[in-house]
Amino acid sequence: MCRLFALHAGTKVVTATFWLLDAPDNLAAQSRRNPDGTGLGTFDGYGQPRVRKQPIAAWRDVDFATEAHNMTGTTFVAHVRYATTGRCNVANTHPFLQDGRIFAHNGVVEDLAAVDQRLREVDGYGLVLGETDSERVFALITAAIRARRSDVAAGLVDAVKWLAANVPIFSLNLVLSTANDIWALRYPEANQLYILDRRDGVAPAGLAMRTKRIRADAKQLRGRPAVVFASEPMDDDTRWEPIEPGQLVHVDAGLRITRSLVLPDPPARQLRREDLNPVAAAAQHPAM
Repeated sequence: MCRLFALHAGTKVVTATFWLLDAPDNLAAQSRRNPDGTGLGTFDGYGQPRVRKQPIAAWRDVDFATEAHNMTGTTFVAHVRYATTGRCNVANTHPFLQDGRIFAHNGVVEDLAAVDQRLREVDGYGLVLGETDSERVFALITAAIRARRSDVAAGLVDAVKWLAANVPIFSLNLVLSTANDIWALRYPEANQLYILDRRDGVAPAGLAMRTKRIRADAKQLRGRPAVVFASEPMDDDTRWEPIEPGQLVHVDAGLRITRSLVLPDPPARQLRREDLNPVAAAAQHPAM
């Protein structure tokens, strides 16, 4: 499955270093399936978004993913893509940027013709530049936020409730970031999404996290509060906890955490792994 990571460091900028894949020699030995793209997004100290991303067509194209990226900001989003819809190109690579917000998604949403029709109805189709279900989900959320007069939480909930009622869904895990806020949703239970509450600020060292696919270091977070979201626990900290299915978590500028059960029921057309096409099914493998 795709890998998600998001970090909220509060209102003061920090510098974080990211590696999105291991070295090519190690990658060659990792079977299952190769990633199709990697990307990073952040908001700088002036609240301006910056997104770097690169598709991976072959292992000779992994330089961007394997090199260290230093980024300075208040909120960060990282993503490793395993494609289920859309070609391997920049337009289809996460994270996406719309209306000054950064978005990344992990999952499968089907019946994109119905989603496109809904986007035309709500004047959001022009936001879609690529071919993925993820960007369409984001466009639907963006259009709903506009309709809600920039109320992000209300628009996000409106959009995902429409999706839950009208199209087949396997997983709709997402993170949405501004310079001051992050929203994270896990829906339904198919894929995990975790939160790490580091607001006590007592960590003897800065952020130092690693999985097979994403590594994040931030020495400036030593003794400073932060909140992290990830597809899987990234260190041995016992405070990692899974977000409940249907739960929307919001972290604001003061690092206050609010949890709301916004989707208590499963999708009307819930997909199981056996319902997915071979490409989408392969992309959900937990060992990727």
